[in-house]
Amino acid sequence: MVATRRSFLRSAGILAVALCAAGTPPAPAEEVLTYRLAGLAKPAEIVVDRWGVPHIYAAEHYEAFFVQGFNAARDRLWQIDLWRRRGLGQLAEVLGPDYVEQDRATRLFLYRGDMYREWLAYGSDAKRIAEAFVAGVNAYVDLVSSRPELLPPEFDLLGYRPARWQASDVVRVRSHGLWRNVASEVARAQLYCRFGPEADAARQHLSPAWTPQVPEGLDPCEIPDGVLELYELAKAPVDFADPRSAVARAAWRERLTSSASNNWAVAPARTTTGRPILANDPHRSHAVPSLRYIAHLVAPGLNVIGAGEPALPGISIGHNDRIAFGLTIFAIDQEDLYVYETRPGAPSEYRYDGRWLPFERVVEEIRVRGEEPRSLTLEFTRHGPVVCADPEKRRAFAVRAGWLQPGMAPYFGSIEYMRARNWREFVAALNRWGAPAENQVYADVDGNIGYKPAGLFPRRTTFDGLLPVPGDGRYEWEGYFDMDALPEEYNPGRGFVATANAMNLPPDFPIAERRVGFEWSEPWRHRRVFEVLGGDESHDVEASLRLQRDYLSVLAREVIAGLPEVEDPTARRARERLRAWDARLEPESGEAALYALWFYRHFRPGLARERFPEQAFALVDPMDTRSVLAALQENGPQIRGLVNRTLAAAFRDAQERMGADPSHWAWGTLHRIAFEHPLRGRASGELARQMAFSDHPRGGSGYTTNNTWFGEEDFLVRAGASWRMVLDVGEWDHAWMTQAPGQSGDPRSPFYGNLLELWARDGQAPLLYSRDAVEQSAVLRIRLEPCP
Repeated sequence: MVATRRSFLRSAGILAVALCAAGTPPAPAEEVLTYRLAGLAKPAEIVVDRWGVPHIYAAEHYEAFFVQGFNAARDRLWQIDLWRRRGLGQLAEVLGPDYVEQDRATRLFLYRGDMYREWLAYGSDAKRIAEAFVAGVNAYVDLVSSRPELLPPEFDLLGYRPARWQASDVVRVRSHGLWRNVASEVARAQLYCRFGPEADAARQHLSPAWTPQVPEGLDPCEIPDGVLELYELAKAPVDFADPRSAVARAAWRERLTSSASNNWAVAPARTTTGRPILANDPHRSHAVPSLRYIAHLVAPGLNVIGAGEPALPGISIGHNDRIAFGLTIFAIDQEDLYVYETRPGAPSEYRYDGRWLPFERVVEEIRVRGEEPRSLTLEFTRHGPVVCADPEKRRAFAVRAGWLQPGMAPYFGSIEYMRARNWREFVAALNRWGAPAENQVYADVDGNIGYKPAGLFPRRTTFDGLLPVPGDGRYEWEGYFDMDALPEEYNPGRGFVATANAMNLPPDFPIAERRVGFEWSEPWRHRRVFEVLGGDESHDVEASLRLQRDYLSVLAREVIAGLPEVEDPTARRARERLRAWDARLEPESGEAALYALWFYRHFRPGLARERFPEQAFALVDPMDTRSVLAALQENGPQIRGLVNRTLAAAFRDAQERMGADPSHWAWGTLHRIAFEHPLRGRASGELARQMAFSDHPRGGSGYTTNNTWFGEEDFLVRAGASWRMVLDVGEWDHAWMTQAPGQSGDPRSPFYGNLLELWARDGQAPLLYSRDAVEQSAVLRIRLEPCP
């Protein structure tokens, strides 16, 4: 088996074809594997195409999910095993005592409610689907226990073996989702305490326009530094280098900053095909393996393809034979920080409604590698897990998280809407959707398009959710709004629907009564998408592909237009180059490099330091770009002086980094993507070589539709659209996708990094759907047979 598999890995045909987007060279010779599995009732088949996409064919509806679980483990076993362990708080069992604190944090944020209500929240057959999926995962876990050559090498590097799953694992883990806005509440309170509302307004614009209301009984100065350390650690990825450091927490903060996406659907009247076109490119932190996994599930009553998270059944972004769907984050505020007065002499009791109530205490055992198990106590109030306490000041702090309610397992709700046949069924399924809160766009083969946001929507009438609140009973969620409280569009007159995480509530939305949230992504991608789609009455698939890969920055265009005259000769040279630039951050553009150095490294942080005390800088920086643009448009002497100094400094910075001659400058010299396997430093020899990736130049920024969000300290790409899709709705084989770096998480697989170069060149691969197209592109066939 090892030799055969490795000869397949070295197949020159696969590796060559993997870099060709539009061509149709003959498929390499197909490899056939057969496994007999307990738990499978009828034969099934996985056909893997040349791009690494598995097409699953099952004889029964729920067996498709069994095979999906088996296949997810086949390609991503170490990733999903780590996902489960991190999410359940079981890292210390295999990684040692350094991970006990992260396990404790994660267990605070596990779902602990009634499982009967939990399963019904997603649909009548949710439990059956999850049971089938984990049975498939466990079938592969059993297989590798008897076939050690199939075990991913990460398990040997870390010295442990994969665990078996329970169906509840799929939904109890919540901390991997995208949630808001408790971290912003804390930042706002700290700014209000030390520097006032002006500093917070520079950090985050609120939309619709709103003045935060300081809750009666809250002293913003009583919010301590580090109050959310446990919360942040619960949501942080696993840090293999030094789990005791703040790296994991910092990494999570970075992910919070980088989550964004685009989606749109264009009506047939505005397309060249007479069919709708739907596009979606979610933007998340880049990782090895990729956050998402592409799969195709075919069974009686089921024919759906697209991307989802590998540890979950179903497809959250894709299409079936009737409808297409895609999502972006919709900024419902689903969190609050509660501040409690604790009882003198009894710090485990808190005041609520004029009474002293005890913390609910849960004692759990944590298994620790190399040590005896440890016992730990978790504390909860009526609002949620206690994340911080200060007995001396008689204060405790708990996070109320909507995502700890039934039906809030991130993305699992897609098992319902992916099987919808029309708009009515799709919207009905979204009534069950809890998390994350999403903008869903829709198109169908009958020519309809639509838009509907969905997510658990807390009803707040006594506070606005923008600051922490006293936990004494005055500031409660008064239930939840129905989904019809959120806007909806079906075949709108403009001929398209589109979202990009920016504020998109209609002008007449009653925000004072329905306080959905005030903190949205900055509007630059949203404006660009509407600018392009609004001006295109003959849209086609290629136009959607171009828009997904577009590097024009609306922000840069407006910033450059507002540049004042400068006096310094070096600053004038810089200004002249920028004023002549087209605001496209192409990888080869020298002006894009100069702009990025000036705006991100010099002007924006310089403005924050000029306007606010040094102690405020860590909380205000990076300033909201709308605050920066407004300051630039003031055009006063202070701003002109700052522009003069920073343009000259940025020009010299560019010369030091890229050479004296500006004709040799290029944004892609500074702005690069370098995928890194988290365990490569532990590997050696051939495995270390297999794990490695080449780095690639990139264009764009976090404000272009082709989002290439970067760390401003080094300009390296941290996040963006690894997965993209564009669909010619109804002509399903005319569909395109990207996935980076590849489908497989196993460094020995030909599909580990096969899509990276294609993605880095802004290319695309076909997303095949019909059986004929799949068979023509098959490179691996896995036959699954029931055990006799």
